[in-house]
Amino acid sequence: MKTITISSLQELDSAARSFLEAAAEVDVIAFSGEMGVGKTTFIQALCRNLGIMVEVSSPTFSLVNEYFTPEGDSIFHFDLYRIEANEELFDMGYEEYFYSGSLCLIEWPEKAGSLIPEDALWVSIEIGEKESRILQF
Repeated sequence: MKTITISSLQELDSAARSFLEAAAEVDVIAFSGEMGVGKTTFIQALCRNLGIMVEVSSPTFSLVNEYFTPEGDSIFHFDLYRIEANEELFDMGYEEYFYSGSLCLIEWPEKAGSLIPEDALWVSIEIGEKESRILQF
């Protein structure tokens, strides 16, 4: 298990770069943690470090946002907080995203249960001492 501690917002981009290096071979990354722990903020830092130039926001109502890297590769950002049944994921064609080979960043993966691919990287984000954030994966 690896741990990254982020003590301040100034460390966010450095932590995102370290995380991207550690997770370089992974296509699906599942971020879990309490409401307000910083899942979206960390995903914004990841996208920034991948060269995404548009605003990255949580797709709370649309369920998924697509961003493009400077190379034209897709990155899919999911927020499954409002999912109430797996049928909603089937209806949106989740398999086309999760098994596309594109990077998928998923907030609230617990809502999808067993639909998250077995080889996904699960990341836990918690609040530590002095409001730091602790990522374990």
